[in-house]
Amino acid sequence: MKQEPRSCNAKWYLEAYERMARIRDFESRAAECFMKSELAGNIHLYMGQEASGVGACMALKDTDFITSTHRGHGHCLAKGARSDLAMAELFGKETGYCKGRGGSMHIVDVELGILGANGIVGAGIPLAAGSALASKIKDDGAVTLTFFGDGASNQGTFHETINMAATWKLPMVFLIENNHYGVSTEIHRITNTDTLAVRAAAYNIPGVTVDGTDVEAVYHAVDAAVEHARAGEGPSIVETLVYRYQGHYCGDPANYRPKEYLSEGKSKDPIDKARAKLLELGVAETEIDALDRKVADEIEAAYTFAKNSPNPDPARVTDYVYSSDNERCVLR
Repeated sequence: MKQEPRSCNAKWYLEAYERMARIRDFESRAAECFMKSELAGNIHLYMGQEASGVGACMALKDTDFITSTHRGHGHCLAKGARSDLAMAELFGKETGYCKGRGGSMHIVDVELGILGANGIVGAGIPLAAGSALASKIKDDGAVTLTFFGDGASNQGTFHETINMAATWKLPMVFLIENNHYGVSTEIHRITNTDTLAVRAAAYNIPGVTVDGTDVEAVYHAVDAAVEHARAGEGPSIVETLVYRYQGHYCGDPANYRPKEYLSEGKSKDPIDKARAKLLELGVAETEIDALDRKVADEIEAAYTFAKNSPNPDPARVTDYVYSSDNERCVLR
């Protein structure tokens, strides 16, 4: 995994900052809509973890793939998903990414390399292995990165998949977003290691733990892992240490966490860090402010689009549920 880090200049940081700001504003608006009962079901928010998803996806090519989690809006936006189509999916509208059938936890856009968020903990991990195996067979040069949390790292899907991926040298990156809590359980109450990336040693693959609030640190770690995989050397584990600002789900008071957790996390806010770096690189504060306004206007337009979009026709509820040979089919 050792290689010379690529330079992250002001242009790179502006792109990273814009993607993180888009995720933060999107999630903030989604939370507001949920608390006002404008959204059905439940949502799990990515606020505080933006640097992990953005840093990782900026190390990928457009032709690479990701699998996501129940906390997946941020991953999808980081990989290039449109905020209006994503918001419409949260609202269950016909104009959403999955025609309103998937909702918050099942956004998919295969053309963008987004193989799906997933409501089942750890379920995206073996799906990513299938994608990576297909790339290895087709020799298409693509890498698949699978996002999952600290809780999922104790699932059998993680250990079984990583064992197979390591043995077959699949072009994969296993990215553990360790926000320290699997729902309400602190990770070190159920795990007997200081880090989770150290588990890579059991499979004889590289593993590294990085500050997940530092978008550049995440980028360099994932970039090295991606190049390792693309060169045919097999998978790696990258563990990003992050903080989730909300509880497990929107509205969860998170009383199980000590107050210091949130205060420490916000003192390391990834967007504040990126803004400070931009100023250090000579970018004018007015330019950053203009970028903030641009993103805010985009999310406002996405909200309006979602609210005004039509609901799916109940008579066609089974349309688009199954697919075969890349053609949409109707369940009969």
